[in-house]
Amino acid sequence: MRRLFLRVILFCIGLFGGSVISQAEDFGISEVRAGVFAHNVYAGFIPVIPGRWIGVTQIEDVNVELLFTSPDVDFMRWIGSPRPTLGGTFSLTGQESMAHLALTWHLPVFDTPLFIEGSFGAAIHSGALTGAIAPQRNLGCRVNFYEAASIGINLSENFTAMLTYEHTSNLELCAANEGLSNLGLRIGYKF
Repeated sequence: MRRLFLRVILFCIGLFGGSVISQAEDFGISEVRAGVFAHNVYAGFIPVIPGRWIGVTQIEDVNVELLFTSPDVDFMRWIGSPRPTLGGTFSLTGQESMAHLALTWHLPVFDTPLFIEGSFGAAIHSGALTGAIAPQRNLGCRVNFYEAASIGINLSENFTAMLTYEHTSNLELCAANEGLSNLGLRIGYKF
């Protein structure tokens, strides 16, 4: 696990080279995040019921996200100026992987370096729709809803660290709806 985490950190440092930073800003990218996640940690949507936690010790996924500057339009200001987000959580063990497109709301916690975030959007996954063989899950629809919540800290002007819980499911719009919930730690770099 330490080797995997070190590789993710080195990958992130490689992303933050000078020319990459200036090109990212040209495309409206405001932040890049990467980290490691435990796969399928909770049997449900909102992780508050004791006994439904499946496990958080198996780090099996890598997560990467690009957050863009919120468009300066009335509608986006009216809904709180969320940042468009493009990302993915990729399994290193052959489990379900997903890519998501979402809006992310960022809220500082008073005058502290702490913040909370929430994301909502859609995810496409590589898992089974039905007929999955355990430990894979029956996710029902190819495109599902995507939600995420993070608690984070600003480590410096540019670097952040956060604990993130993400969930995807179809809200029973398809016959199967086992959903997928991951939990992980991420490092972010703000441009």
